[in-house]
Amino acid sequence: MKQFIISNPEILGGKPVVSGTRIPVDQILFLLKSGFTIEAINEEYPQLSKETIAGTVDEAAELLNKNASQIL
Repeated sequence: MKQFIISNPEILGGKPVVSGTRIPVDQILFLLKSGFTIEAINEEYPQLSKETIAGTVDEAAELLNKNASQIL
């Protein structure tokens, strides 16, 4: 299922990033929390399509839900 998020020890020490980039997933989530729209994030990171940004957020939510018992 993991299509948008990867974790590789060779990339940012294993921090989850958007697949094919070095952009941390938590940065995308932080921008959304700060009021950025998907369009604004796309302007900030033009290498990410709007579909990739939305897919990354959806995948992050799914991963959190799936692993909630381990996180909490």
